[in-house]
Amino acid sequence: MPLIQPCHDVSIARRLDTGQGGWDAWFWFGAGTQAHMGTSRFHNDRDELVQQAIDGHLRTTPGLARLDGYPGTKVVVRTDADPAAVAILSGGGSGHEPAHVGYVGQGMLTAAVAGELFASPAVDAVETAIAHVTTEAGCVLVVKDYTGDRLNFGLAAQRARADGHEIRVVTVADDIALPDAEHPRGLAGTVLVHKLAGHLAREGADVDTIAEAAQALADDCRTIGLALTTATMPTAGEEGRFDDDVAEVGLGIHGEPGVERIPTGDATDYAELLADRLLDGAPDGPLIVLINDLGAVPPVELGVLVDALLAGPLGERAELVVGPGRFMTSLDMYGVSVTIAPLDDQRRAALTSPVEPAAWSSPVPVRAPEVLELPTREGGEAVEPSDHPGRRTALEAVADRLAAARDELDTLDSAVGDGDTGTTFAAGGRAIAESLDELPLADLPALLGALSARVTGAMGGSAGALVGLLLDGMRGALADGEEPPAALAAGLEAMQEHGGAAEGDRTMLDALWPAQRVLADGGDLEEAADVARKAAQATAEIDETGAGRSSYVGADALVGNPDPGAIVAAHVLEAFAAAVCGGTDG
Repeated sequence: MPLIQPCHDVSIARRLDTGQGGWDAWFWFGAGTQAHMGTSRFHNDRDELVQQAIDGHLRTTPGLARLDGYPGTKVVVRTDADPAAVAILSGGGSGHEPAHVGYVGQGMLTAAVAGELFASPAVDAVETAIAHVTTEAGCVLVVKDYTGDRLNFGLAAQRARADGHEIRVVTVADDIALPDAEHPRGLAGTVLVHKLAGHLAREGADVDTIAEAAQALADDCRTIGLALTTATMPTAGEEGRFDDDVAEVGLGIHGEPGVERIPTGDATDYAELLADRLLDGAPDGPLIVLINDLGAVPPVELGVLVDALLAGPLGERAELVVGPGRFMTSLDMYGVSVTIAPLDDQRRAALTSPVEPAAWSSPVPVRAPEVLELPTREGGEAVEPSDHPGRRTALEAVADRLAAARDELDTLDSAVGDGDTGTTFAAGGRAIAESLDELPLADLPALLGALSARVTGAMGGSAGALVGLLLDGMRGALADGEEPPAALAAGLEAMQEHGGAAEGDRTMLDALWPAQRVLADGGDLEEAADVARKAAQATAEIDETGAGRSSYVGADALVGNPDPGAIVAAHVLEAFAAAVCGGTDG
């Protein structure tokens, strides 16, 4: 499959069946929310959706008001605007929040005009906004280059001029996906233009100076988007688009298709593609970069993408970065856009000055991650590495088994937890495998202590602490002269004491205690592993627990799904048994 395909027969970006995406992502102030798919949405009357969302914003944002023109006129204005300053007015269809209502405030917009979802506001609404905010200083309209916006804002500007107002129109057409398009679309570069124009107005610049500088920045902005899903309109059901192995590049913010299809890849693939497109033809000199979540990308994934973007050629050119964040969205689209623009002294000062709107994120200098040395632990026992072929083989077998079982365990955990059991234990296995040459393999108590330190450092959540308790408890018992079965019991008792669960609560204990009893009665590791596996599978029949993660889950989710922690224990014991009983002593 070629890397790039023309998007001839594709209507829109694909939808992932991941449980993410939905109307709750529309609310700009919910920047950390996870979106919701399907027909359920956070709205009341569909016809009052935008009005009620605006009122919700006004209830939490001092210094703003709306004009009394619902439903046709949806205009949010500053109540503290300086009449001597040039007014900065923008707007467009809703569904792109925080644009544009979220940018009304000191240092940015004087007012914003909102249309219905993905629909330009009517010319009368724009005229009303102009009439309210324009004084003798004049007004600059910042307009995205879409037909509806150009027509309605343009006609309103023409009428306002006829009424004697000093009106200037700045058109933003920063989309580089179609370089030969007569009217490239206005995308997230619009937000940078808001910021510069608002700063100059606050500084007392005249209408022509603001319009000229804002238009120059608009002309210099370059934006491209990439998405894995389309936007879901409220009250609409899910739509099948195209295969899960396809993403789209060069799409707008209204659900329209991208200009190209590409095979899905990883974050580095996407970052390289976006950077190549943006830098091809970009002017020399320092850049500002704005990284925009189109609506439903989790912050952790944005962080990965930002790292990939700024670690490459784009980061070498970038002086300042804005975001990542939601600056101009497309409802719940699972995608990003990246904007670049050249910097000069005027732009640097304008774009970094403080402002009132919370939706804006102040630019920060691009820098490499700062890494500090780990502190030296005091009081820890020095460990001398030593070798023991049997234990080395057994630990390698456990690490390999945990890596192979990762996806199985994550899937099991998704039914009752957060879906990370396999990933967590695989990380612990890697930590052990990578440190084998540093471990005191010949000294079993010391080895257990060292393993505890390794796994608790590599495994987050409760799993790492529980395994650490188990290993530390066993180490202490062996150091006191106990035999291995009794040492295992001591470790399990430590897990119970601090973890709060007991056998029967759908945890690792459900597999480990039966195995311990087999060993205490003189059985071997193979017998113990077999019992542990059967006990782990039997947890699928437990429908009520008093502790552990399963205690938070209803019976319907428990029955039929064995506990992933118990399955982990079975895997570990089976791997040990295969290695130890295969011919080496432990």
